[in-house]
Amino acid sequence: MSEKDRMVSGELYIARDAELEELNLRRRRLEQKFNTSAYDAFGERERVIRELLGGAGSGIWVEPPFHCDYGCNIVVGDNFYANCDCIFLDVAPIRIGDNVFLGPRIGMYTPYHPIDASVRNEALEGGKPITIGSDVWIGGSAVICPGVTIGDDVVIGAGSVVVKDIPSHSVAVGNPCHVVRAITDADRDYWQAKAREYRAAVAAERAAAQTD
Repeated sequence: MSEKDRMVSGELYIARDAELEELNLRRRRLEQKFNTSAYDAFGERERVIRELLGGAGSGIWVEPPFHCDYGCNIVVGDNFYANCDCIFLDVAPIRIGDNVFLGPRIGMYTPYHPIDASVRNEALEGGKPITIGSDVWIGGSAVICPGVTIGDDVVIGAGSVVVKDIPSHSVAVGNPCHVVRAITDADRDYWQAKAREYRAAVAAERAAAQTD
């Protein structure tokens, strides 16, 4: 196995490797291009982030600055939004579903390091994948740790440190992050009613403007 194969599979590996260094330089070039683009270069940033990532669906929007280890191990689905200052350390795969929205300064960290100092000092490290389902909101400054899976229809509170899997249809907060309650039909009914109120108010305002 190459060092890259070891890295992606979760085995111990050493990053000081010609293939990985080449991938890292590619990431640095694209990341710099993305993060230093003009404030209104929306199309350019989308092209660069699509080149950087391993895969992306329709409707992707990432606010600069954005940082990652390689980029090619990150795959996101449709309608993905990441606010500014997110950091994805993707020595192992990071896979994200559809309709996922991230607050600012979200950290997704797949690397792990040996507890034994003598092994760690040999520059040996590893990675465990992070998987996030669809219809997920993650509040600002949350940290997603190696090996975590977050299900579908989940809200993660701001500042949470997610060290264990979070099941679908739940609200989870804290350090360590834990489920505080389920997302229920009552939640959906409440928020859909609020959305209908908003749409009705906007329609009324537009109708009033047309008659002025």
